[in-house]
Amino acid sequence: MVSPNLPQPTEDDLVAVVPERLDAAEIVTFVTAPDCGAVVLFLGTVRDHSPGKSGVTHLEYEAYEGVVEAKIREVVAEARRKWPVRRVAAVHRTGDLPVGEVSVAVAVSSPHREEAFAAGRHLIDELKRRAPIWKKEHWPGGAEWVREDQQHGG
Repeated sequence: MVSPNLPQPTEDDLVAVVPERLDAAEIVTFVTAPDCGAVVLFLGTVRDHSPGKSGVTHLEYEAYEGVVEAKIREVVAEARRKWPVRRVAAVHRTGDLPVGEVSVAVAVSSPHREEAFAAGRHLIDELKRRAPIWKKEHWPGGAEWVREDQQHGG
């Protein structure tokens, strides 16, 4: 069961960009399948610094509605072609997020851990690279829009 804050998933995929808080347990429950021995979950959280800046207080995320979920679905389809994954969740937040808040969650289930880890890594790396989602870093005395695909390590 997926919360009413998230769109209803397709049979085995949950792709969403939402302003509501992300529930890691709910995402893990969605991807868990009885025929799989591996579930991999990645959570990206807001940190208090970025390259060259300390004291980040919060991030502001915006997404290109009408395009962003289709781009994420393309990445999910690629992962499905490359690895035997059973269920996939790729969910990103929008809006203002304080330090420590989960901004993105990617989870996969697969029969074995090697494929689950590889697919999960591909999903988060490509989502960050290709999804039209922008973030604005805020710190005391300023703010700046940052391209995530040009930062180290995401």
